[in-house]
Amino acid sequence: MKLSVLDQAPVTTGNTAEAAMQKAVELAVLADQLGYSRMWMAEHHGSGAFSSSAPEVTAAYLSAKTKNIRIGTGGVMMMHYSPLKLAEVFKTLSALAPGRIDFGVGRAPGGDHSSIYALSEGRRAMMDDMYGKFDTALKLINDEAPEDNLYNKTLASPTHIQLPEAWLLGSSGNSALEAGRMGVGYSFAQFFNGGMTKDILDSYRANFSPSAFMEKPEISVSYLVTTAETAEEAEYEALPQDISRLMLMKGRIMPLMTPEEAQNSALTEMDRIQIQASRKIHLVGSAKDVADQLQQEQMQYGFEEAMICSIPHSQEKRLDVYRLLARELL
Repeated sequence: MKLSVLDQAPVTTGNTAEAAMQKAVELAVLADQLGYSRMWMAEHHGSGAFSSSAPEVTAAYLSAKTKNIRIGTGGVMMMHYSPLKLAEVFKTLSALAPGRIDFGVGRAPGGDHSSIYALSEGRRAMMDDMYGKFDTALKLINDEAPEDNLYNKTLASPTHIQLPEAWLLGSSGNSALEAGRMGVGYSFAQFFNGGMTKDILDSYRANFSPSAFMEKPEISVSYLVTTAETAEEAEYEALPQDISRLMLMKGRIMPLMTPEEAQNSALTEMDRIQIQASRKIHLVGSAKDVADQLQQEQMQYGFEEAMICSIPHSQEKRLDVYRLLARELL
C-alpha cells in the first residue's frame, strides 16, 4: 500500500499560525525520509483553526525542501480561480520540480459565505460547471486549445513542461465518473463523512479513459488517523479532534485543545455516542490495529493509496503517527 500525507496546517491551542506552517515543512521533510508517496496541502479560508489557505504557494516551498516525495494540493478550490491561472501556477510548479507535482482540485469553496464573497470580489461566485472548468485547465496545462472561446486564444506559460499528475477530489461519489472520463486520479475524502462505497470506486475505474495525465486509474482515500504505541494513548490523543468535530457540527470552529483540556471537557452521553459513531471516519488505535484496518479496507475497496491526515495537539505526537504507520506499512 502506498502511504501519503494530507496536511491542513492546523493551529492548535497555545500555538501560532506561523508555527503551523513551519510544522508542515517539518512533516514534509520527515515524510520524504520515510518513503511516503506524496504530500498535499488543503485549502481553507476564513478560519483561524487552519493556516493552509494558499496550498499552491506552500507546495512550491515544500518541493524545494524535499527530494523524492510528490508535492501538491488536496485540493486547490478551483471555483475561486481562472482556469488559465490554475494552469500557469501548476505548470510553473512542475517546471521547478519536474515529476514531483500534483494538481489536485476540489469543487468545494473551502470556506464560509463571507470568504466566498470576498474571494469573488463581491461578485456572484462561479459555482457552475466545475468539471468544465477543470477540463479547460487540463487542456491549458497540456498546451491544448480549450473549446471555451475565452481561453482558446492564449497560451498557458511556461509551455512544453513535464506534466503534473492531475487529481479530482470527492467526498460523495459525484466526481468519480467525471474523474474517470477525464483520465485523472480520484481522491476520496473518507474523513469528511465516511461515505465511501465499492460502487463509487468501481464507477471511476469502469469509466476511466487514459490521458496525458494518467495512463491507468489511480485511487487514493484520505483518512483521519490517530495512532500511538498503545490503543489507550491513541484514544487520549484523539479526543481533542473528536471534540473539535463535535463543535464543528454545532457551527463552532475552534483551535484544537490539548489532551488534558479534552479530558476535562463536560461531554454529554450523546456527545460520547457521537464520538464512538465517528470511528468510521477517524481511525484510532495502536499502530498495528490501524494498519490492519487500512489493509482490510484496501482489500475491500481496491484503492492503491491511503492518504493520512493526523492532527494531534503535539507536533511530536503527530510526527509519531507517520513514523508508526511507516513502520507497519512501508
